[in-house]
Amino acid sequence: MVKEGVWILTAVLAIAAGWTDWRSRRIPNWLTLPGLLLGFALNSAVFGWSGARDSLMGAALGLALLLPFVLVRSLGAGDWKLVGALGACLGPHHLINVLVGTLLIAGVMALALIVWKKRVRQTLRNLGRMLGAFFTLHLPGPELSLDNPQSLKVPFGVAVAVAVILYTARQAWGVS
Repeated sequence: MVKEGVWILTAVLAIAAGWTDWRSRRIPNWLTLPGLLLGFALNSAVFGWSGARDSLMGAALGLALLLPFVLVRSLGAGDWKLVGALGACLGPHHLINVLVGTLLIAGVMALALIVWKKRVRQTLRNLGRMLGAFFTLHLPGPELSLDNPQSLKVPFGVAVAVAVILYTARQAWGVS
């Protein structure tokens, strides 16, 4: 039953973050830091040293994987810290699965937003410019970052929340 507490904490953290991201397009530190600390504490209490190690590895993995996206301003720092906190709750193995699901969900959300806002042509041009910047080892211009008020933004925290809920349900039902 205690093991389920870790999953419940993870789902509650993800839902709260998804809700705040949906409402304000921000994920506050008062949510992510306690989530990280509680994830570490619960995993340490439930699983001992191996739980502590997995919690630290999960947090480090989540933060390391998403740091480049934060640095080029294509992902917000709140999203980054949320994934670190979820890594502390889930450990590295489960975090990877949740991140893959998150990317798929965020991709579907982005496609729907692009089509709904009738920005398909502009998006294809932007993708071409981003690829050109990548292959020439330059950062794309500021018009292709979160700083541009004209850019369409997908609430990544919502995608994370949906992925965590689906993954938690899958774990609860014992589906592999």
